[in-house]
Amino acid sequence: QVQLVEFGGGLVQAGDSLRLSCVASERTGPSTFANRAMAWFRRAPGKEREFVASIDWISSTTSTADSVKGRFTISRDNAKNTVYLQMNSLEPGDTAVYSCAAARFPITDQHSPQTDYLFWGQGTQVTVSS
Repeated sequence: QVQLVEFGGGLVQAGDSLRLSCVASERTGPSTFANRAMAWFRRAPGKEREFVASIDWISSTTSTADSVKGRFTISRDNAKNTVYLQMNSLEPGDTAVYSCAAARFPITDQHSPQTDYLFWGQGTQVTVSS
């Protein structure tokens, strides 16, 4: 079973940057982080959880939601079992709990259903003040 823990959230001002990290640890069985696509989702107060970005295992191809395209970048370091979300030019509308997720498959994109993600972290709060 994969455990995901997010780091790096906080309170920032509009225009600032943050980098979120998500570390995967294996509780049992062989390592599977390297064989899974990884993604970031977010849930703002009173809203549904929404896709932010994903990254494949095979080619590190990324997929990014239109709402954050050009501002957010997802990356991964397979040697460290870590996926990152670099967030630049933050806006108050980016305020949400950000969670990482590990997919059942090595490839996903913004059109993949959330049921494609098998493991979820608890999330880290990002608050952007105006």
